[in-house]
Amino acid sequence: MKILNVVGRIDPVTGGGTAERTKKISMALEKAGVQCTILCIDFGVTDLLVESLGGVRVVALRCIVDRFNIPSFSYSEISQLVRDADIVHLMNHWTFLNALVYYIAKKLGKPYVVCPAGALPLFGRSKLKKISYNWVVGKKLIREADAQVAITQDEKAQFEPYGVDAESITVIPNGVSSESYQENDDEGFRQKYAIGPEPFILFIGRLNPIKGPDMLLRAFCGISDKIRPYHLVFVGPDGGMLKELNSIAEKHGVRDRVHFLGYLGGSDKSWAYHAADMLAIPSRQEAMSIVVLESGITSTPVLATDQCGIPEVKDIGGGLIVPTNIKGLEDGLLRMLDNREGLRLMGASLERLVREKYTWDSVADAYMEMYERILGRTSK
Repeated sequence: MKILNVVGRIDPVTGGGTAERTKKISMALEKAGVQCTILCIDFGVTDLLVESLGGVRVVALRCIVDRFNIPSFSYSEISQLVRDADIVHLMNHWTFLNALVYYIAKKLGKPYVVCPAGALPLFGRSKLKKISYNWVVGKKLIREADAQVAITQDEKAQFEPYGVDAESITVIPNGVSSESYQENDDEGFRQKYAIGPEPFILFIGRLNPIKGPDMLLRAFCGISDKIRPYHLVFVGPDGGMLKELNSIAEKHGVRDRVHFLGYLGGSDKSWAYHAADMLAIPSRQEAMSIVVLESGITSTPVLATDQCGIPEVKDIGGGLIVPTNIKGLEDGLLRMLDNREGLRLMGASLERLVREKYTWDSVADAYMEMYERILGRTSK
């Protein structure tokens, strides 16, 4: 079986969860004997990144309009990629590349799958452009797919405005690779990033409004005197909010307890999870946060808003789910940090859940079952 995975970016710094999901699914499928090709733009694609994908082929098109991920392309080259694949898999939603490959797949009669991974709502910037994109191609692209994939049960509702019945949607969650998060050097991490010996709350994600770092910081400021000696550590690239966040910390007199480390990957990211007492995920809108699973595999409990797409965290006692506002985050932090032994028990519960249900190998099995079902229908 040959799969063509189409995504805007696979750069770990700017590609976010969609990039991580695309790479890990491709690698897990390749490991299971499926030939995978990733079609993307070349932003941040290096020889080292390609080598890390374990045999997955990467076709990276030169980016000519960075703001909208518009590539320079050969129509015949992309047509050949689509023709060679058994199934095309479109990741995310708001990309020129998805629209282009959709038209080619339809022209060639090639089955295709869509997995927006929470991207369908008109949230964030460029709403008018997104409305226009949906009017021109987006709604047809979603509606006409041979299969629509949601990564949580809750995400199914996001397909309804696109004309897709929730009952026809396949749910396949995100996953995590345990081998990527085994390294642990608490002292080395603290020395390298000048954090000091105090316990800390960890945030991992882009510093932009959808991820809610401002709400988390304001919640921390509001209860900072009650949760001494805790620090707050932000890990992730600047998505336009770093200046504002620095200003908030300065204004509330907690700048010496707030750390902005930028993007971390590899060993450093693993160290961060292991060193933290807990992970906070204050997202305003998210289908299913991959960092929940990464945190779980390191036995680190989580505090998440009710927009993060994994209510099981609360059900199995792996952390808390709170309303998506500053007050909810304040209350959650106070409850979780009141008992460090309780945090360890939460972390152990979350780790059991993740290891049982959310590995990339199990995700790959679910995809292969869906692909085979689609190909069976197509051949008939």
